[in-house]
Amino acid sequence: MNIILLDRKEIIGDLVTLRNRRAEHIVKVLRVSQNDRVTVGIINGKVGYGIIKELEKHQPYHVKLKVILDKIPDTPAPLDIMLALPRPIVFKRIINHLTALGVNHVFVVNAAKVEKSYWESSMVTESGWRLYMHEGLEQAVDTRLVEFTFHRGFRPFVEEVIPAITNRYAQMLVAHPESDHDLARVYKAGKNPVLMAIGPEGGWNEYELEQMRTRGFDQFSLGPRILRVETAVTAVHASITLLRTLTS
Repeated sequence: MNIILLDRKEIIGDLVTLRNRRAEHIVKVLRVSQNDRVTVGIINGKVGYGIIKELEKHQPYHVKLKVILDKIPDTPAPLDIMLALPRPIVFKRIINHLTALGVNHVFVVNAAKVEKSYWESSMVTESGWRLYMHEGLEQAVDTRLVEFTFHRGFRPFVEEVIPAITNRYAQMLVAHPESDHDLARVYKAGKNPVLMAIGPEGGWNEYELEQMRTRGFDQFSLGPRILRVETAVTAVHASITLLRTLTS
């Protein structure tokens, strides 16, 4: 936890009192004293610091901070993800990773090789995934929540949603291990917005790949190794970030 995230409603005047896991972290991990400073930020708002005004070092822990917000967090790279819904335990890790790495919007979609039971998981509800997003923000020292939308039908998504959002992106890409081209060869978006499609652990089927191809997605491969979805997500983000830095 590299930043203490606050809800705007928690702050009264310029003071906030914490009594949950954030207070425990400040006491047991940061080991602060009176008048020390800790990094804080408002969810979807500014970052700054909190000055310790009151501190209870024994259970039940509580910490009172004077909050000073003076910086705007960095804007994440203009990268959106189209993600086939993974297994719930994997989805938890992906939410954490993508939030820490920084993306704007994740379109979670169905696919032929997505188990129907995944859609019954609590992870497709905000109450299910919000904690893991907060953990990603706390790791990255960011406050901006990633936007997640869920689309249970693949065909309606590619036929209705994709045409409506295509003009947002300089390029749309889909990871496919059987592609003959690596990302560096097909990438042409420069520093402009990109939509990246990442399939389920069993991969996209031929129908899904064809539907994306006809709508302008360029295929690429991450190499001969078959990667877990959470590994592919991280590798793709790192590769896009590197290619952006190489763009003059």
